[in-house]
Amino acid sequence: MTFDIIQPEAIAPALGAEIAGVDMGQDLDDATTAEIRRALLQYGVIFFRDQDITPDQHLAFAKRFGDLVDYPMVDGLDGFPGIVPVIKLEGETHNFGGIWHSDTTYLAEPPMGAILVARDLPPEGGDTLFANMAMAFDALSGAMKDMLGGLIAVNSSAKGAVAKSREDRQKDMDNVPEPLVAEHPVVRCHPETGEKVLYVNIGHTIAIRGMADEESGPLLDFLFRHQRAEEFTCRFQWRPGSVAFWDNRSTQHYPLNDYHGHKRLMHRITLAGDVPV
Repeated sequence: MTFDIIQPEAIAPALGAEIAGVDMGQDLDDATTAEIRRALLQYGVIFFRDQDITPDQHLAFAKRFGDLVDYPMVDGLDGFPGIVPVIKLEGETHNFGGIWHSDTTYLAEPPMGAILVARDLPPEGGDTLFANMAMAFDALSGAMKDMLGGLIAVNSSAKGAVAKSREDRQKDMDNVPEPLVAEHPVVRCHPETGEKVLYVNIGHTIAIRGMADEESGPLLDFLFRHQRAEEFTCRFQWRPGSVAFWDNRSTQHYPLNDYHGHKRLMHRITLAGDVPV
């Protein structure tokens, strides 16, 4: 796939590319927007450097790629409810979403993607890992693919580790949402690329419909281990002005929690998705 306007440079064999030639503070034309979207589909997650953008510019960029949706578990910024602060403070030990996951798969329509802007970073650490779930599915045996094809996963917002990671952010909320549950295929078809994607995640998937825990537990444990195999991943080191835009339908991510005693603040906008099939 060739590009005429932007300059993607892959950062790992599995997924991920840094994009040059884009100023997110300016209005994007349709041709540039189309190339960025093609890069997102090709690389799964794309990164931009040295983007000194305001919340208004963050919103304007995101709206070029779809409708915005609220994150159901944490309040947005004052004046910018569509932007969620992803923050860990100096005295906290849990980082927000600090486990491998796809965003909010406990919703009937999980997001298409998200756009994360670095605002305040620790002096070292705080990298984010991403993993390619189309590649993870392709690497399975034929017999495993056949078995998974008809299965439905149960996903919950209340699964222990990821729910605990939100506690610091929810303590000042007036109304903490009740647990949310949704069922989706274990293997989904990407609506734009047609790829088959392994669509369970350790952060939210709690069971397989119609199976006893003794049956689904070992299977899910195997899939969770398989998904985070090093050959499916890339690692992104944040710098001031860095931006990540990931395809939530085909990737997972894991923000590392290796910077205790330091603040890390990111701003996230979430893009509306569809019903996985």
